[in-house]
Amino acid sequence: MRRGRRPTGDGVQLTFEVIAETLREQIRSGGLRPGDALPTQAVLMREFGASSLTVQKAMTLLKQEGWAVSRPGKGAFVAHYDHTKDEGPGEASAPAGGTTARVEALEQALAEAVEQLAELRARVESLETSDC
Repeated sequence: MRRGRRPTGDGVQLTFEVIAETLREQIRSGGLRPGDALPTQAVLMREFGASSLTVQKAMTLLKQEGWAVSRPGKGAFVAHYDHTKDEGPGEASAPAGGTTARVEALEQALAEAVEQLAELRARVESLETSDC
């Protein structure tokens, strides 16, 4: 059997699924809270003995499910989620469709793009004034 393939019917999780579930559990238990940085790719690779591709697949899964958001140049963070559902103590459910997480990620990306534009505009102005 090829590595990374799930044998039919035995319920064995692939490494990326184990990584994602471990992080979900840390979020559910409050060990990782909304806004907290998630462990880096290097840390997860060491902790799980996984390749970078495996860790990336786990992070992609968490982002698609709305558990995590990326902030370009800063890393991945726990998404903010809705606590209004009736949950037991210390429990948190998955965000509904991840919409809030996607909106937050887009807002963050937009804010960073605006900052980069302002920096570029200042550089251009500085170069134009130094040429005179």
